[in-house]
Amino acid sequence: MVRTLIKLGLSLAIAMAQGQALALTVFACEPEWAALTQTLLPSAKVYSATHHLQDPHHIEARPSLIAQLRNADMAVCTGAELEAGWLPMLQAKASNPKVQNGQRGMFYAADHVTLVHPFKGTVTPFSGDVHVQGNPHVHADPRRLLAVARALAPRLSAIAPQDKAGIEHQLQQFETALTGKIQAWEQLAKPLRGRSVVTQHANFGYLWLWLGINPVADLEPKPGLPPTPTHLARMLEQSRAAPPLAIVIAQHHDPRPAQWLSGQLGSPQKLIVLPATVSGDGPDALFRWFDLMVNRLVQMAP
Repeated sequence: MVRTLIKLGLSLAIAMAQGQALALTVFACEPEWAALTQTLLPSAKVYSATHHLQDPHHIEARPSLIAQLRNADMAVCTGAELEAGWLPMLQAKASNPKVQNGQRGMFYAADHVTLVHPFKGTVTPFSGDVHVQGNPHVHADPRRLLAVARALAPRLSAIAPQDKAGIEHQLQQFETALTGKIQAWEQLAKPLRGRSVVTQHANFGYLWLWLGINPVADLEPKPGLPPTPTHLARMLEQSRAAPPLAIVIAQHHDPRPAQWLSGQLGSPQKLIVLPATVSGDGPDALFRWFDLMVNRLVQMAP
């Protein structure tokens, strides 16, 4: 009897170990790709290198991130130089051949969509946070997000072939749900088309493009450089001449310049602070994020 129980216990332990070994481990550079990966493969162990209160351009290559990348079967990042200041260092220190550039386990979302606003000038140390290939914040357009999902699903299946059927099912479910959501969001956001906003950086550039909103001014004098008094004075003059629908910044930005501008305009309620990416977990994290952004903007439209 005792021997039987021991054998059963060992069999159960081996089965559990095998199941754990089969679980794909994924390192996501940003929360949106962690959320998308979990949507397509709920059984995956997904680690996000950043969160919604961080600027993804500037991340410290901490030992914990190195360890996560070292143990990852796959990495899912934005690309288009968004992580250029820290990801190459992580890749070098992690010494994980699976997640080096050009390998099947290294997936860049920006490679699978059309980028907008490529930098046309000469890059110098004074150019700021420019992206020669184009705006990398593609996740703010749900149509591009769907294109990334369609590219990510077969890559996940190639690395975890035992989960292929489940991944394909999850993709189909996600496509159906997101397509319906896009139609609803676009209908809700009709009053926003043609309206103008003052913003900061290009975090929501694809959101403006999708909804037909015009970003008429940027609080940053150059990409990634903090607002200066001279530049803010120009923004105030411009905004008084043509009042925007709203002043929109991301949660990881210093709110004081935007607060000053909205206060000088006598309209502190015009300031909207939004998370630049998902701020929670769960299969509907991406949907909740778009719901939040669209509804906050629509509330500003008369």
